Amino acid sequence: EIRIGSSADLLQSFDRRELDTVIVRLHAGRNDGELLAEERFGWFAAPGWQHRAGEPIPIATMAEPCGVRAIAAQRLDAAGVPWTEIFVGGGVAAVAAAVMAGLGVAALASRMLPFGAIDVGPRLGLPELPRLPILLHTRVKDGPSRDALAALSAAFRSAIRE
Repeated sequence: EIRIGSSADLLQSFDRRELDTVIVRLHAGRNDGELLAEERFGWFAAPGWQHRAGEPIPIATMAEPCGVRAIAAQRLDAAGVPWTEIFVGGGVAAVAAAVMAGLGVAALASRMLPFGAIDVGPRLGLPELPRLPILLHTRVKDGPSRDALAALSAAFRSAIRE
């Protein structure tokens, strides 16, 4: 069984022993798990998108409790960059579609980019986003399940490699 959800929700299910293994972004207050990779993020927009001078940066983002959303908002606020939410979606595909439709800019991981999206952070003077660790939490110790997990971990590391 495979589930996709927020890191917080998946970790709660793992802690309640509802799931044997989860792959999540580092969650505040946790320092356990095996590091799979550190993921790079940037500020991406459609190739022809132009910011209107004097207006807040229009941001397309995931709904709360997305950790990337929280980090992006904190970094923009700390840098004094005026911004506004132009689109709030329930999934990365929806946010990517909003970006490619020209609605605005999104903080996205390189592996999640829609084809053709460009990094506009430097051009707009947007703050740098941190690299975020991806962690594996598991109770599986040996046997065929552990072998399958090793293969999945290797595939995940390969997908994130810059």
